[in-house]
Amino acid sequence: MPETKETMTTQSLSTVLCAGETMALVTPRSVERLRSAEAFHLDVGGAESNVAAHLAALGRPARWFSRLGDDELGRRVADQVSARGVILDDVVFDPLRATGVYFKDPGHGVLYYRAGSAASALCGKDAEDIRLEGVGLVHLSGITPALSPTAVEFVDVLMTRSARAGLPVSFDVNHRPLLWQEGAAPGVLKSFAERADILLVGLDEAERLWNTSTAQDVRDVFPHVPVLVVKDGAIGASEFTAQGYFFQPAIPTDVVEIVGAGDAFAAGYLDRYLAGAAPADRLRAGHQRASLTLQTTKDFTSEGATP
Repeated sequence: MPETKETMTTQSLSTVLCAGETMALVTPRSVERLRSAEAFHLDVGGAESNVAAHLAALGRPARWFSRLGDDELGRRVADQVSARGVILDDVVFDPLRATGVYFKDPGHGVLYYRAGSAASALCGKDAEDIRLEGVGLVHLSGITPALSPTAVEFVDVLMTRSARAGLPVSFDVNHRPLLWQEGAAPGVLKSFAERADILLVGLDEAERLWNTSTAQDVRDVFPHVPVLVVKDGAIGASEFTAQGYFFQPAIPTDVVEIVGAGDAFAAGYLDRYLAGAAPADRLRAGHQRASLTLQTTKDFTSEGATP
């Protein structure tokens, strides 16, 4: 991959295109278990639209693409993502499939109801139809290829089109074990991760997928990825580039819920990366954005937004 992608300026990297499923999100209004809670908040959540919303909050233009059900939940999802400043020009409303839903059980993970959702029908033609004019970077995650065989094709085609257009691709591994058939995830995710210009991965998920135990082990698995970021939860994050190795400790935070923090980190990091910031600054920006999300039951918080 051309080294010039590492040094592209903000002017040449304009709108960030984020593509992948977003669902309706039901979460307790207070920090209590799903089973006993009596009041709930209906929101939206999805890795790629979360990244887009955080980028928009930071003042960077962001587009989001996916399929939604042509139903009231789908329209609500679109309205809420749009209200966060994200551009939704190309979103497809599917009359045959429903919008996915998931529930947060604070401190105990999430429950997904997304099988057969509109986004699971993402396909190569969708990737061919997405407009890339004005896009400076494409952001994808490993959740999408877990949804269906056609969604694997969607990621493959969009990565291929981006490479042909000279657009860098960031890829967040985002391993969701329950979405994958046994044994399928390591190979598929590795094949996409190797094609990324910017690869983000948690140390814990890399260990599950590729039997690595340190950030350097992960670098050994992906020696040719131009920019590799390995996140280690409350410890910190490491960055590997041709220029060297950098580590930035995490920000001590009282954690309410961890879901969504990785998306916030990705947005903070990418925003500063595209601005040409130094490694320590872009890693710190990722931690700052993640810290905000860790303190709420929501996947997205507008705190720290640019007025």
